[in-house]
Amino acid sequence: MHMISIIIQIILALGFLMFGALKLGSKQMVDEFTRYGMPQWFRVITGLLEIAGAVLLVAGIWNNSLVAIGGWLLAVIMVGAVITHLRIKDPVSKIGMPIILIILTLVVLFIK
Repeated sequence: MHMISIIIQIILALGFLMFGALKLGSKQMVDEFTRYGMPQWFRVITGLLEIAGAVLLVAGIWNNSLVAIGGWLLAVIMVGAVITHLRIKDPVSKIGMPIILIILTLVVLFIK
């Protein structure tokens, strides 16, 4: 089980590094946060927290308490993403990825 957790942690970390970086510099993310009705400083904070969570997931390969902090941080961010998409009545297709990321993060937390 431990190897499965490590593989999922690495996949999640790579994804959140990418998503976090996009939030910091992507025109598409600027437009999305405007569409969500959220300030741009919140986009930057979200991106930085996603990157921090990714780093904690990787560090958590060697230290379980770090994976717990990173995992819960990312799960909470993704719950916020689901709520945001529901609030603005996005199609289900836009809600799928945050739900998958919540599930994978919880899998890591519970098998660690």
